[in-house]
Amino acid sequence: MFGELNPCGGGDPIPLQKQWLVVGRQPSCDITLRFPNVSSRHCELRLMNGYWHVRDLGSRNGIKVNGIRCDAHWLMPGDVISVSKHRYEVNYSPSGEAPPVEAEPDPLSMSLLEKAGLSRRGNPDAARLSKSSPDARRESAPRHSLDTGNARRVDDDDEELDDDKLIWLDK
Repeated sequence: MFGELNPCGGGDPIPLQKQWLVVGRQPSCDITLRFPNVSSRHCELRLMNGYWHVRDLGSRNGIKVNGIRCDAHWLMPGDVISVSKHRYEVNYSPSGEAPPVEAEPDPLSMSLLEKAGLSRRGNPDAARLSKSSPDARRESAPRHSLDTGNARRVDDDDEELDDDKLIWLDK
């Protein structure tokens, strides 16, 4: 056994019996968490250089380490990992000098909505709308027409207003 995950709310510890484990709702996962808010293949745990590393597999509700949402993170003994909203304390004895240095994440690699967990990564509609111009978003929005009935254009003789430069809504 390479360590264990202890549920923070109580319960039986989950042994980490292999060096590469997939956590998710599917029965084929190495660690099966049967909760509706856990994705079918939620994250993976890997023992590398004597330290555990967790990586999100594109799950809907994400992972957190010590309360901070992340895509991947090295786990130290005593860290608390959240799979969706289910929290587990990681217990193991590191066998290496130190985990490899993790590159600083690119702050622009994820939108603020994704960081806040309000948008799903890989959602085609979100990507299409965020990258398009405001005019394209307006054009793709449902159009509503107003029944103008007998509306007619009235020329006024006001010299301050030029009717040719006005935008009319009844077109």
